[in-house]
Amino acid sequence: MEDGDDLKDEALAARCRRLRLVLTDVDGVMTDGTILFLPGGGEAKAFHIRDGLGIALARRAGLRVGILSGRTSEVVARRAEELGMSPVAQGLADKVEGFRRILAEEGLAAHEVAFIGDDVNDLAVVREVGLSAAPADAPLEVRAEAYMVTDACGGEGCLREFLEAILRARGDWDLLLNPR
Repeated sequence: MEDGDDLKDEALAARCRRLRLVLTDVDGVMTDGTILFLPGGGEAKAFHIRDGLGIALARRAGLRVGILSGRTSEVVARRAEELGMSPVAQGLADKVEGFRRILAEEGLAAHEVAFIGDDVNDLAVVREVGLSAAPADAPLEVRAEAYMVTDACGGEGCLREFLEAILRARGDWDLLLNPR
C-alpha cells in the first residue's frame, strides 16, 4: 500500500470514529426508486435484506441509523420501526432544513453524522455531513460531491456497503463478526 493510501484510510477512519448517527434517503438508496401504487391507495416498495442486517450491525456497534426522506410513506415508517431506525424524518420539501432540525433535536454536530443520498435534492445534506456517500447509479453531480460512491446501486445493498465501510474503518467489523 502506498503512503497516500495509508493517509486516505486514516482520514476515513478519523471521520468514522466521530460518527454517532447515519442518515439515509429511502427511494433510490434503500429501494431501487420504484414505487408501486396498489389498488385501494396503498403503495409497495422492495427493500434489500442486507441493508436491514447492516442497520442491525451498526446499531450493535453503537451507531444510530435514521431516515431523511422527501416522501412520506407508511411502508417506510413500518420498515424503520421494524429495524429500530431513529430519527425518521419523512415528507421533507427541504432536506437540509430537516437535517439541521435533526442536529438540533439530537444535540449533534454535522461532523458526527453520515448520510447516503442518491439524487440532486440530497446535495445540500451531502455537503454538510461528516461523511457522505452515493449509490453507484446516482447522478454524476451527486457522485462527484460524495466522499464515497458505493459499488452497489440503489436498492441493491448500497446502504449495507456504506455501513460496512464505516464499521470496518472504525475497527468494529471484526468484533461484530467474532464477539468474545
